[in-house]
Amino acid sequence: MDSRITYEILKRVVRVEKSEVAATLWSFSYFFCMMCGFYILRPVRDEMAIQAGVDQLQWLFTGTFLTMLAVIPLFGWLSSRFPRRQFMPAVYFFFAANLLVFFALFSEEVSPQNTARAFFIWLNVFNLFVVSVFWSFMADLFNNAQSRRLYGFISAGGYTGAIAGPIITANSVPLIGASLLLPISACFLLGAVFCVLRLSTWSRAQQPAAVSPEADVEQPIGGSIFGGITLLLRSGYLLGISLYVILFTLLSTFLYFQQAYIVSEAISDPDQRIRLFSLIDLVVNSAVLLGQLLLVNRIIGRFGVTVALMLMPIVAVAGFFVMGIFPTLAVLIVFGCIRRAGEYAISNPAREILFTVVSREEKYKVKNVIDTVMVRGGNAMSGWLFEGLRMLGVGLSGISFVAVPVAVLWTTTAYLIGRRQEQLRAALTAKRRYFVRESRPETPIDPEERRRARPAADQQSDPR
Repeated sequence: MDSRITYEILKRVVRVEKSEVAATLWSFSYFFCMMCGFYILRPVRDEMAIQAGVDQLQWLFTGTFLTMLAVIPLFGWLSSRFPRRQFMPAVYFFFAANLLVFFALFSEEVSPQNTARAFFIWLNVFNLFVVSVFWSFMADLFNNAQSRRLYGFISAGGYTGAIAGPIITANSVPLIGASLLLPISACFLLGAVFCVLRLSTWSRAQQPAAVSPEADVEQPIGGSIFGGITLLLRSGYLLGISLYVILFTLLSTFLYFQQAYIVSEAISDPDQRIRLFSLIDLVVNSAVLLGQLLLVNRIIGRFGVTVALMLMPIVAVAGFFVMGIFPTLAVLIVFGCIRRAGEYAISNPAREILFTVVSREEKYKVKNVIDTVMVRGGNAMSGWLFEGLRMLGVGLSGISFVAVPVAVLWTTTAYLIGRRQEQLRAALTAKRRYFVRESRPETPIDPEERRRARPAADQQSDPR
């Protein structure tokens, strides 16, 4: 299709510039391939949880967390020493090879229960890891202004994949069985590699025309293998993002456990439970897709990142309060659908924008620590906390009321880090304006402007 026609069609959906069309479409395709590959495997993971023993789920979450702790130093070492063009494809080739190994193990029925447990943990690590790397890559490709316009559409690519994946699984399993889904998913990961290479080519083509004090984004990030943890502990802004993620994870885990109890009591037929979960997934993913295409850019563009970050915490305050009064299946379904759709459609893109104002090393290393260790550690901690409250005699209503002040704290945290992001964005804008003016000798720089820009540049280089 002619590039001009493509631009005219695309700009009806998203506020894209001509120079951004190719990168936007490749990013959309990248996220589609990655999420489709995951959602093909998600039903297999849930079946593996049953085969591994439903009474072992909290241990599987703990195992996932411990695996994350082992992976993070390796990720830090790789990202420190290899250019992005080499590092990014290697990540996906590695996971695709893992899928072929699991395919062989399942086909030969090698230690089925242990293989099931290993696959459950592996897929949970895979999911958060590749999503974290994807958004780090996006934050490296697009600046803050571009991210506000384009992230909603790019995210829609992922949720298009989230709809296509279950459709592929549902139609393929009766014909080819579950194990052959693994090499199909691996093919989508290879598609993601192709998108990464195209985006790297676009990035290098854009770089010479850009006036930027930043280093070459294709160079290795540098730093130590534990740099992500070190940078995280030194930054109040990044610690605030970590707290936001931990509070979100705690409330999500509480709601997940409540769902398990309420659904198991309300519906005794396993097939009917599976059908209910499938319908919920379909409603949520469809709502997310529409929200990414139609709402998120307008909300962030008009009201800003702070409001977008606060929306779902406010919904959580109201939702858990109502759940405390009416712990019924109907309330659970409505609250769960609104929360998941809003989180994926609005809060997640807004949260990714938070990383557009930090350094490249922080985008990759710290973000990966937050998106993996913090999330899976929060899952493990929250699961044991929920069961601890149950052992103390606190019922589902009581646990919902316990969640209300946590949701209030989540709302406050969203407000504070949203405001801080706006401050850092203003500092970054001042820094870039200064370097643009300085690069044009024919345009004199006012001494007062130089004085204002210099502190902003210094502040942005180390946003603590």
